[in-house]
Amino acid sequence: MLKRCVVYFLHFKTDTDWRGGLIRKPQIQPGINVMKRKLGAHDNLKITIQQEGNKFTVKESSTFRTIEIIFMLGVNFEYSLADGTELSGTWNLEGNKLVGKFNRKDNGKELKAFREIVGDELIQTYIYEGVEAKRIFKRV
Repeated sequence: MLKRCVVYFLHFKTDTDWRGGLIRKPQIQPGINVMKRKLGAHDNLKITIQQEGNKFTVKESSTFRTIEIIFMLGVNFEYSLADGTELSGTWNLEGNKLVGKFNRKDNGKELKAFREIVGDELIQTYIYEGVEAKRIFKRV
């Protein structure tokens, strides 16, 4: 079941849905177990991003969960990853890129996140402890 959405990144506007597909360079390091990597590669994640001024609503729907996250640019908020990891941090807009800086609550380490529209793709990049993982969402 596909949902209709409007995606805004400053001047970028389109009526579309994004479906997760290709995952590049999964995190292969101690602390990221094989089962979590395999589940992440097959979660069938769909993302909807809506913007109203500085307020963003992100809807994430996957095989494992469906959530709605509401945040304001530059305002600290709390979020839990699909594996239960709890984070605290902010999203900011830098050009056409959403840039997130978060700290894990369990160990205080930083997780950086980027979301950017390039052509017909939404590219999501996470950087944690020097390991970069990219996920490319296709317009549906």
